[in-house]
Amino acid sequence: MIFATVGTQLPFDRLVGAVDRWAATRGDGAVFAQVGPTGLRPAAIAWERFVSPAECRERMRAADAIVAHAGMGTILTALELGTPIVVMPRVAALGEHRNDHQLATARRFAEQGSLAVAFDETELHSALDALHAEGARARRRIGRHAEGPLVETLRAFIAGD
Repeated sequence: MIFATVGTQLPFDRLVGAVDRWAATRGDGAVFAQVGPTGLRPAAIAWERFVSPAECRERMRAADAIVAHAGMGTILTALELGTPIVVMPRVAALGEHRNDHQLATARRFAEQGSLAVAFDETELHSALDALHAEGARARRRIGRHAEGPLVETLRAFIAGD
């Protein structure tokens, strides 16, 4: 099962439409999307506008893969759960967000190789095809809390050391 999520703040029709079109032509119907405040009515995937935070986390845990906007909460939860994730960042010039911080986030994670990034529908379809063909593989999980060196650096900064 693939779980797609766009968050709750703004519509992200480009991602929802791309996932729906992929599922219509290549998927096996096992896609559920949290589509947010959109007027779209996906035809090839199961969907709801909003799910509770607890249900979202459970769907992310149970999914073979996640497709999402490049929001930090979603990314960190996927990495914590070890569920493979493909992100498509929102683009301000397309009216999808107020600025391009998601582009910067996606580029940085892509450089690290921590997750797959798709900047357009073609790249998203390719990433989904790869996940579908290879089967999703869990990645190394991150901890729920910051590690010691980061905490110590922050403490020293706050203390003025």
